[in-house]
Amino acid sequence: MAPDPARRSDRSRQAILVAALELVESVGYAKLTIESVAARARVGKQTIYRWWSSKGALLFDALVELEASGRVVRPWGELGDDLKAELRAAVDELARRRFDQVCRVLVHEARTDLVALLLAPRRVVLEQRLAAARRDGDIRADVDVPAAAELLLAPVYQRWLLRTGPLSGSFSDTLVDLTLRALRR
Repeated sequence: MAPDPARRSDRSRQAILVAALELVESVGYAKLTIESVAARARVGKQTIYRWWSSKGALLFDALVELEASGRVVRPWGELGDDLKAELRAAVDELARRRFDQVCRVLVHEARTDLVALLLAPRRVVLEQRLAAARRDGDIRADVDVPAAAELLLAPVYQRWLLRTGPLSGSFSDTLVDLTLRALRR
């Protein structure tokens, strides 16, 4: 029986993504090369260039597919607890060394808001939970749900990017408490 090229490609793709994250953590972005990723993943450079145009694009996909894909959607409970859990998860993601190191370089290199893209799934969950809260009367009916989600995530992003203070669960909990006071008046 002939090998299935789709399985082989998926296996190679996963090996490349894992190798890229492992290498960037051990040697840093500046010393990371496509050649070193290819050697570690046991693939040819052309295999990598077939899917990614640069090491920045490769690392972005590695973060999105491997680092950010383990999100767990849980049943909703009390509004404040749900929002705190999502914001804490966002803080935890930004605080992880691998995520922090790679994202800072990618944001600088690409001059785009890649962190916002990586946190987009968190924003979606926040918006869904806030929309349900508005529907259920837990927050005011006139609340702009996308703006409320932005109100929660923007300080997390700012604190991460500018390093104006520690990213912690207590910080994110405070953001939720302050925001809920405004949304419930």
